[in-house]
Amino acid sequence: MSWPEFIACTFRTRTIRLAAGVAALLLAVGLRAELKVGDAFPALKGVQADAALPVTAGHVTLIDFWASWCGPCKSSFPVYSRIQSDYAKDGLVVVGVSVDDSDAAYRTFVRRLAPTFVTAVDARHELAAHVEVPAMPTSYLLGRDGRVRYIHVGFHGAETEKQIRREIESLLAETPSSS
Repeated sequence: MSWPEFIACTFRTRTIRLAAGVAALLLAVGLRAELKVGDAFPALKGVQADAALPVTAGHVTLIDFWASWCGPCKSSFPVYSRIQSDYAKDGLVVVGVSVDDSDAAYRTFVRRLAPTFVTAVDARHELAAHVEVPAMPTSYLLGRDGRVRYIHVGFHGAETEKQIRREIESLLAETPSSS
């Protein structure tokens, strides 16, 4: 991702946070700021999926926040589809969470890229506000215990794919009690 693309995605992400307005403010009251490594990832409440959301408890989970207007998100989807296909049998779950305001934009993006993982919409930006997603895309890799183990801000092609695959393999190799 080039710096202009990163800045544009970051600016757009900040604008989405502001658009969430009162809902984001109410969610933020009494809640922790930006999610960090070691924090428990919140439940996927408030998101709407076309298919049933997968069970994530006890699984290594990759949660990717994305938007149809985000260039790097278009590059990440085929990679996350391959990753889901390659590691699903080992217990990996991938969920893509869109912050699109437009249902049509969301559906067009998903139809065009046809991911192998479940996608959902956070149209009111409640989950994104709770997590305080810093930019689009941002992915959170969770251990079997539901805690954030790795955070990837942006998507940098093969470099990001290689790093995420290493991390997933490491997390899948852990016994449930060691994660």
